[in-house]
Amino acid sequence: RNNFYRRLKEVLELRSLYGLTEGYYGNSGQKSIDPVVFFKLCLVGYLENIISDRKLMAHCSLRLDILYFIGYDIDEELPWHSTISRTRQLFPESVFEEVFTKVLRMCVEKGMVSGHTQAIDSAPVKANASMDT
Repeated sequence: RNNFYRRLKEVLELRSLYGLTEGYYGNSGQKSIDPVVFFKLCLVGYLENIISDRKLMAHCSLRLDILYFIGYDIDEELPWHSTISRTRQLFPESVFEEVFTKVLRMCVEKGMVSGHTQAIDSAPVKANASMDT
């Protein structure tokens, strides 16, 4: 009952993503990944600190709570990692920003996120790069 992804699934209402993303999908060819599933997978990657689509899909296949969150059965095959990569390139930055804002708003309204200040920790790192190239 207290599983994070179970709670998150109850909080997030993402049907509005269909209208937001329909202009980026075609009507012919192979069936595309469901935009709700895609953005939930992006969210899992962010929350689990996984930047590789290949590793993300392997991680999701091993976690029952994540499978439940994205709406997949235990024996249902997940999308290919390359499908995730191609779909990510399909949407402009503005779509990602709008989805992130909606998700954050829903989480705040349901009490999953609180506080008045957000901080981002960073550290300068010397780049191993040539200024000439």
